[in-house]
Amino acid sequence: HFRAAGLVTLGRSSSPEFGTLPVTETEAYGPSRNPWNTDYTCGGSSGGAGAAVASGMVPIAHASDGGGSIRIPAACCGLVGLKPSQGRISLGPGRTETGLGVDFAVSRSVRDTATLLDAVAIPGVGDTIIAPPPARPYADEVGADPGVLRIGLLDHLPQGGDLHPDCVDAVRAAATMLEGLGHAVAPSFPASLADPTITMRFLTLWATARAAAVDSLETDLGRPAREDEVEAVNWVQAEYARTQSAVDLDRANAAVLQFRRATQQWWADGHDLLLTPTLGEPPVAIGELYAPEHGESAMAPMLRAAAFVPFTPAFNTSGQPAISLPLHWNEAGLPIGVQLVAAYG
Repeated sequence: HFRAAGLVTLGRSSSPEFGTLPVTETEAYGPSRNPWNTDYTCGGSSGGAGAAVASGMVPIAHASDGGGSIRIPAACCGLVGLKPSQGRISLGPGRTETGLGVDFAVSRSVRDTATLLDAVAIPGVGDTIIAPPPARPYADEVGADPGVLRIGLLDHLPQGGDLHPDCVDAVRAAATMLEGLGHAVAPSFPASLADPTITMRFLTLWATARAAAVDSLETDLGRPAREDEVEAVNWVQAEYARTQSAVDLDRANAAVLQFRRATQQWWADGHDLLLTPTLGEPPVAIGELYAPEHGESAMAPMLRAAAFVPFTPAFNTSGQPAISLPLHWNEAGLPIGVQLVAAYG
């Protein structure tokens, strides 16, 4: 569909191994850096895509999002990053639409994002989920009057803790702007986001995907993978997943389904949009969220990631569309993204 739309592909951009971390730093290739300040991350997992677009190499780049991997680099790099609804874009022929991941892109404008979505939101043969078709082309929605929207504001961490002041400033400034446009903005968010068990539910599925990635690597190699051939954070998650049973995975999926229904209910009860920061803090410094050492510290990057990306994974779990918009810069000149989340479809 990219080719049919007339896009010219220039090359392959960098991502963390298996797309696991929200920063793009790898043992194989080193770090990808933020074009606004190269001491800081461009985000991840589609970090190379974000850096390529933000630096002006290309106007748009393919990206995918299984826990925020479109929205995170968009926030870090001052771009537009839409994670479409689950089933909006076919993942055929090799993958299923029922998983956490969605493929799309990062771009420099809402206009380009809408135009590309029109080009690629085409169901494929055998798709497992197909989102309802839009009433009109997405490009026609750019600049259209949406009417008065009921918007919930989430300007704190729903599970407790301190949200970085730059992110608070960004989301409150966006709320003020939306009120100035005539929309109704008030503090409100789905109660399910405050559930402290969300992270472990998500990580069970995340670890299972790491194990599947190692299995795929072994298929390519034609032999078992060695521990020193896989980054530590991925190896330890794959090993954990192998201790889980089919019943454990079924329980995780059942918990995710309960979370999905509870979260989407907030929109069904009358809200149009949820407004949040995209990230829990500004782009982190290179090396801050990456530790290649094997051993007891192997999971340290994942634990650190939870504080960096507290607002994105929930909407992979719920399947809803969420977009990061470049609405704020901090005093250090780094972009601070703001996220809007809509009802499914």
